[in-house]
Amino acid sequence: MRIDFYHLQKQTLEDVLPKLLEKALSTGQKIKVKVGNEERVEFLNAHLWTYRDESFLPHGSKKDGFGADQPVWLSAEDDNPNGAKLLFLTDGAETTSDEIQKFERVFNIFDGNNAESLQKARDFWKGLKSAGFEMHYWQQDERGSWLEK
Repeated sequence: MRIDFYHLQKQTLEDVLPKLLEKALSTGQKIKVKVGNEERVEFLNAHLWTYRDESFLPHGSKKDGFGADQPVWLSAEDDNPNGAKLLFLTDGAETTSDEIQKFERVFNIFDGNNAESLQKARDFWKGLKSAGFEMHYWQQDERGSWLEK
């Protein structure tokens, strides 16, 4: 199983997440976005409706209901009502190796400008790597493009 770490430096989660979700949705897979807390779930839920006028990103949260029907499910819990195969971890959301193995691919997006977030990501990387997962690390260049390191 593949786990990708996205080290944010030039853009915020709010800038990056919609683009990554659009790309992931184009694969035809359902997505779970695990967020650090319920307040941020609702913030991102609202943001994904308004981030770009000419785009539509179908998604929902517990507040919206119909979890099984949502292509993208936002939650601060380990639930997976839409049967997602792709897991996005954001805002320092944590999960276990056992939980990760329920997905085909995991994307961990972290703020590289925050020392606590950076250390948490490093510790998470070490634990997953020692467990034998296929690891990939992406960092933004000066233009905000992703480069694999």
